Amino acid sequence: MKRIHILLVEDNEGDILLTREALAEGNFDHELSVVKDGKEAMQFLVQEEPFDRTKKPDLVLLDINLPKKSGHEVLSFIKNKEEIKHIPVIMLTTSSSNSDILKAYKNHANCFITKPVDVEDFMETVAMIDKFWFKTAVLPSPMQT
Repeated sequence: MKRIHILLVEDNEGDILLTREALAEGNFDHELSVVKDGKEAMQFLVQEEPFDRTKKPDLVLLDINLPKKSGHEVLSFIKNKEEIKHIPVIMLTTSSSNSDILKAYKNHANCFITKPVDVEDFMETVAMIDKFWFKTAVLPSPMQT
């Protein structure tokens, strides 16, 4: 199994730490990159300075409420760029607003998950992401993109 590169776009330090811990508990080889605002996410994904030496992620975990550019703007950016639109995007956010859910799916989010408030539930949710996206689903390999 190949090493999975995950881009976490999240500005909340607590959620970054919990996501890091939950992914570490998963039993798969992964690399986690973290950016804390929407503008950085866009730069990272198209490998602009200062991210010109990074590799493209296999999966994006994307919050909605971000500084500089919202998660919805980042999602739209991803799904409208030919060279990155194949990357699965999971909206992982505190929002449970029907308008946010609808907007995310209209912009071709692959999944929308409302972050649980309880720490154990949050860890379990990330474990389910791990189980489905890295052990059940098949992600495109770099040679297929």
